[in-house]
Amino acid sequence: MVLNICSDKVMLCLFTRIRMFKSFKRNVMKIFRELLVYHHSSLEYRAKILTLMISANGEICECEKQKLKEIAYSIYGDDQDRAELLIDAVNEYHTKIITSNGLDFEHLIQQVQKETKEVKRFCEKIDMEMLMQLHECMDNEEDILFQKRILEFLQNLKDECKV
Repeated sequence: MVLNICSDKVMLCLFTRIRMFKSFKRNVMKIFRELLVYHHSSLEYRAKILTLMISANGEICECEKQKLKEIAYSIYGDDQDRAELLIDAVNEYHTKIITSNGLDFEHLIQQVQKETKEVKRFCEKIDMEMLMQLHECMDNEEDILFQKRILEFLQNLKDECKV
């Protein structure tokens, strides 16, 4: 009995340390994403596109959080860390927009437009079906219309790459 309690405490301590290590690793990766993440520009571009859709209505609702998680894991299914980094990047961009901390919605649109035109392979990252999953979360008519305009903008960018 005493041995069983001790082993439970050891296991709990071990799991806690593993979670702390993973959390620490994730925070380091977030901070040094540009240096430590392979093809970070591709991840950042995807994060910006997803942020455009999520930030259209202000706060991130539970539906959008769930859809974002599903999208991230469908993109990087074999790499859980990369999927989590994508989610973190989207949340980071969204927070910057909401708090007016060095980024606003129009500036993000300009960045996406500029990067798409400069790096043609980014056109392949615009997955309209994937983005439509986020559109399903909208219930306010104004937000629906705004997101439709964002989708049209992204589709136009994608079409320009084909020309």
